[in-house]
Formats: sequence, C-alpha cells, structure tokens
Amino acid sequence: MEKETFVDGANSLREEIFMLKKENDFLKKQLEISSQRDIFENAGDALIIFDNKGILFNANKQFCSLVEKEEWELSGMSLLEFVPPDKQYKLKRQQLLMEQSGQAKGILPIQHKKGISFFEVVTKFNEKIGLNVSILRDITHKQKLEGKIRKNEHLFQELFLEALDGIVFWDSYGKIININAAACRILERNSHELIGSKLAELNMDVQKNPFFFQRLRDLKSLGAVRDEVYVNMPDGREKLLEYTGRMHSVDGFHMTIFRDISERNRMEKELRESESKFRVLFEEALDGMILWDEHNKIIDVNSAAEKMLGLSRKDLVGQFLHIIIASCPRKRQELLKHFEIVKEKGKHSSSSTIQLKNGEERHFEFSTQHELVEAMNLTVFRDVSEKIQMQEQLRKSDTLNVIGELAAGIAHEIRNPMTALKGFIQLLEDSMKEEHTLYYQVINSELQRIDSIINEFLLLAKPQAVRFQEKNVVQILKETLELLNAQAVLHNVQFNLITEENLYEIFCEPNQLKKVFINIIKNAIEVMPDGGVITVSISKQDEKIHITIEDQGIGIPAGKLKKLGEPFYTTKERGTGLGLMVSFRIIEEHKGSIIIESEEGKGRLFHIYLPLQPIVEQQL
Repeated sequence: MEKETFVDGANSLREEIFMLKKENDFLKKQLEISSQRDIFENAGDALIIFDNKGILFNANKQFCSLVEKEEWELSGMSLLEFVPPDKQYKLKRQQLLMEQSGQAKGILPIQHKKGISFFEVVTKFNEKIGLNVSILRDITHKQKLEGKIRKNEHLFQELFLEALDGIVFWDSYGKIININAAACRILERNSHELIGSKLAELNMDVQKNPFFFQRLRDLKSLGAVRDEVYVNMPDGREKLLEYTGRMHSVDGFHMTIFRDISERNRMEKELRESESKFRVLFEEALDGMILWDEHNKIIDVNSAAEKMLGLSRKDLVGQFLHIIIASCPRKRQELLKHFEIVKEKGKHSSSSTIQLKNGEERHFEFSTQHELVEAMNLTVFRDVSEKIQMQEQLRKSDTLNVIGELAAGIAHEIRNPMTALKGFIQLLEDSMKEEHTLYYQVINSELQRIDSIINEFLLLAKPQAVRFQEKNVVQILKETLELLNAQAVLHNVQFNLITEENLYEIFCEPNQLKKVFINIIKNAIEVMPDGGVITVSISKQDEKIHITIEDQGIGIPAGKLKKLGEPFYTTKERGTGLGLMVSFRIIEEHKGSIIIESEEGKGRLFHIYLPLQPIVEQQL
C-alpha cells in the first residue's frame, strides 16, 4: 500500500517537473524574443517568425503595414494565405531547403489588397527560439524593370530575327558582328560567310553612287545617314539597296538596316517612262484632251484643248467642267446627260455645239472614259466644224449636180416652145386691139421672166468660158446701182454708196459680179415694200476687198438664215431660190466668200469678200 502511494507521488512529481520545464522553456523563448524586439520592430525590411508548418508567430510593423493587418491578427495565420496559389510551391521548396541546410533564399510573391509585391527572402532557423526567421526585402520595382528588360530583349530578338529588312551590326573597324536572316537572303550569302567579314567586302558599286564616301563621312559626323547603294551579288547580278545607318546603336555597336528596292526602282523607272510617253502623247495630240476627277474638277488639259476652247490652261485647271457646260446653255442638258451616262456605263461618245468665249459656235465630237486610272477620267474631243461644213457643201454640190442635169433638160424642152410663143406674140402685136394691150404686156413680161429663169438654169447646167480681167470694183457697183435706180425709185428706195478714196482694181469677170450685185440689191429692194435706204460700202481688209450691202427690211429668223443659198429655198412668195445660189457659186469661183447677218426686224447685211491677188484664168 505504501509502495503504491510512493509510486503515485513520484509520477505526480515527475509530471510537475516536466510541466515546469516546459513552462521554463516557453518563458526562455519569450525572454529571447523580448530581448530582440527592439531590433525586430525597428528593422527596415519586413520580418516574420514562423514554425516548420508555416504558422506565423510574429511579424514586425513593416510586414503588418504591407498586408494591412494587426500583429495579433497575424499570429496563428498560415503563410499560404499570403502567397498566390500558383506560387505556393515556392514555400514547399523553401521548407525542403530548411530541412537540408537550415537556411533558404529565393524570391517570394506576397499578395495583399493592393496587389502582389515581390520579395527577396532569406530564411534561417533560430535555435534559441526554435523557430524560423525570414527577412523580406521588397524588389517589386526591380522585378518589373527586369521583366521589361527581358520582354524588350525578347522583342528585340524577335524583331531582329523576323524583320523583313536586313539588319547588320558592325564594330568600329567595319567588322560584321551579327546579321539577321533577311540580310542573308537579300545579300544571297549565309551568316557564316558574312559574320566576321567586313562591310567593304560586300562588293558595293560605289561608282554608281558618287556621294557614297560623303555619306560615310556624314555617318561619322552626324551619327545617322540614309541613302541608296548598288551591291553586286555572287552571281554577278546587281541590286539597289536602300539603307539607314546609325552609329552606337546597340551595346556600342553600329547598325545598318537595308532593303532591296531593285524591283521598286524598276517599276518607278517604267512608270516615269510611261508618264513621259503619256505626257508627250497628251501634249502633242491633235485632239483636245481634258483630265478631270470624280468631283468633275479639271486636273489638266493639253495644248489642243486650249486652242479649240479658246481658253488657257490657267483658266481651265482647277475649275469644274461646268465652266465648259455653262458656255452653251442650249446644250447644257445634253452635256450633263453625257457625263451621267459615262459614270453609269464607264464610257460614252456624243457630239454637241459649244459656244466659245469669243461668241463663235463650234461643233465638237467627244468621247469620255471613266476611271482611266484611279479617280481620274479622260475626255477626248475634236473640232468637226469644218467636217460638218464640208458635208453640207458636199450635200449642196450633189444637189447642184442633180439640178444641173435637170436644168439642162428643162431648159431644152421649154426653150423651143418659148421661141414659138414669143414669135407669134410679136406677130399679134400689130393686129391687137387697144383694149387687149394690157394682156399683151402681161404675157410679154411673163415670157421674159420665164426666159430669165431658163438662162439661170442654163448657167447651172453648163459652165461658160470666161476670162478674168482687171476691173475697178467700185465702177462695177456704180453701174449696177444705175441699172437698178429706176426700180428703186418705184419702190421709194434710196441708195447710199460709201467708198474709200482709192479705187480698187481686182481680177474678175465683171458681168458675173454685176449679176451677183443685181441679185442681192434687187432682193433688198423687194423686201422693203414701204421704201428705205440700201447702204452699199466697199473697203480694203488685208489682201481682200470687203463689200457690204445692208437693207432695212424685216430681217430673217436665225433658223432660216443658214438655208439661204440652197437650191429652191427662198423667203419670197414668187421666188425660185436660184438667184442666191448662183450668186454664191460665182463668188466661190472668184475665190471669195459671202456671209449673211440678219435679225428679225433689223434687216439683212451681206458681206462679200473678194481677193486682190490675180486669179488664174479658168473655165467657170
């Protein structure tokens, strides 16, 4: 019994001694920690104390401030709560190192409310307190800089290796230090041949670039240069390279970036030659050409266009097409329709009459090509006024030929019965009663009129042999006026002859000219039933005689004016239209011309131009 009591007391005493020892050890730890608190709290870096399981015992104010927690909150927390899940393997590796050597170093990310900070961590086991102590130095900024450097280095490597332009690094002796794949491809040599060789060995044709050595001096003095150089390839072919050189570009080495522009240079040369050819064709073309953009703005015109339109390039370039369209309001809709069709179908041809700046109307044929090149359209036109006139003259000539043949037949068939009628009328004159005298006069007058028409027909049908003579045209005019004076008096018409002092001698057939003057002046008398003044003037213009005959009649509408001189066209009730036609023909055979001006209510003005130079005798 006593023995059992002793054993129990001994066990109880042993247990108390163990508990006292454990408490003593804890107090020693606390004392050790307390003795180092000043150093712990005032350290510049973050400090933490934790056991082998990663459970925090304590942390200084720097760490508390970083994670925004109080010291009492951190006690008992695990380090895993402060390390991102994908980086927690670093804690396991740290634990392994601690078990092997009692210390560990590394970089550990700590997450907090503001994000993640990177720390350089040094951890040692403190035997006095039996816990691990870690010193954490913030290297977040350094880490970011190193990350940028690595990223930039990676980017630089990618750019260097994958660049389409050739890149060469070389030292102060011109020795190639590094070269990318593009440079090898352009120079048609491998990197083993090029690295270690000198730039001078690239077989550059400096003869074709007289400024090459000047550019080298500029590179040394300015630090950068840009130019072109020809380089011979291993197979003898030649390439034109565009290059940029820069001194002390990377790590103290110099850099040259270049590209092959041989194809571009060839295309530019062909383009320049093509433009030159186009410019020559454009400027020397006989047809007018206008280049205009999608806004209908004139870009350029050639010399022929300037001449035809009567406007200078300065007046046209930069203006809108409306400057041409506006010049012919009557044709405005027609021209606008032309350009609408061009934009719709891409190409269109038409013709129109355009009034020039000087008031003259000219007939043009034009063709427009939409989008000849990008955003540029071309209109080509030609003046066909002379062609239209020639076609009109040809039509009239064909008509005259037909009339001539018809006239010959009619004159022959009519003249025979006419001769018989005139003969028998003359026989009846003596036996005619007085009350029938008026009938006789009417019949005789009409027979003379028929005879006059027959003579005009014969003039058309059979050209007559005439001889040109040197005659005074003023004298011919005076004789004509004297001849028509009696008729003028009957119609209350007066003549006003205006001449210059000098009398003009011209080579002509006087009787035919007199016939022309009679036809025109007689018509003038007949269009003034209430009388008036016929003004006839004669003057010299250059090497021509200018004769004008102006009446005070009712005038002729513009639509009818163009038809005067055509066979059988007349404005008179009993006219045949042959008088003016014959007059036009006579003046043309005298190498002259007739121009008629007239406005309704203002009378007519005939301009007759005759040459002063001798005319070679010819059969008319």
